[in-house]
Amino acid sequence: MKLVVVSDSARTLRVRAISTAMLVVAAQGLLIGALARADSDFRLTSPAFNPGAPIPTNFSCTAGDHSPALAWSGAPAGTKSFALIVEDPDAPMGTFVHWVVFNLPAGASGIATDAPKTPRLADGATQGSNGMGAIGYKGPCPPPGKTHHYHFELFALDTTLEVPPAVDAASLRAAMQNHVKASAELVGTFER
Repeated sequence: MKLVVVSDSARTLRVRAISTAMLVVAAQGLLIGALARADSDFRLTSPAFNPGAPIPTNFSCTAGDHSPALAWSGAPAGTKSFALIVEDPDAPMGTFVHWVVFNLPAGASGIATDAPKTPRLADGATQGSNGMGAIGYKGPCPPPGKTHHYHFELFALDTTLEVPPAVDAASLRAAMQNHVKASAELVGTFER
């Protein structure tokens, strides 16, 4: 066995080169993702509420957990499917997931009001598990007193996802990694 001695200055140069290369790769990844989102006219809206406005009670836990209609436009060319995650980062125990939908068809431009709480929707999309462990939309239901913000985030993907039905939001995000062409967000509020 041959022993190789490396000087401190050579070791320092090698560590700096590796660190620089890692930073360049990370920056390129962030830049590509930011450019994909910034160059897109991708928009998410709802006829039920305006951005930053209160979500009507009809779409809350007190009125049957009916999902609001959503509409989108401006998806980038090459989009193969869409995924939707709805979360409340203001929940007392940490971010609460209200809805997970994926493999919405590339030709889709929205989701109708009151989507059924079934694993598959009529258009072939699949619903995942919400924060209660159930399939489908779970409406706003915050404790009294504080306004909560509900982030409806739609992702345009360059693939359809091979994940099991009832997947949770964290697993869906992992499956979407490196496949997001653009994203659009709509935020509504709710207070009891």
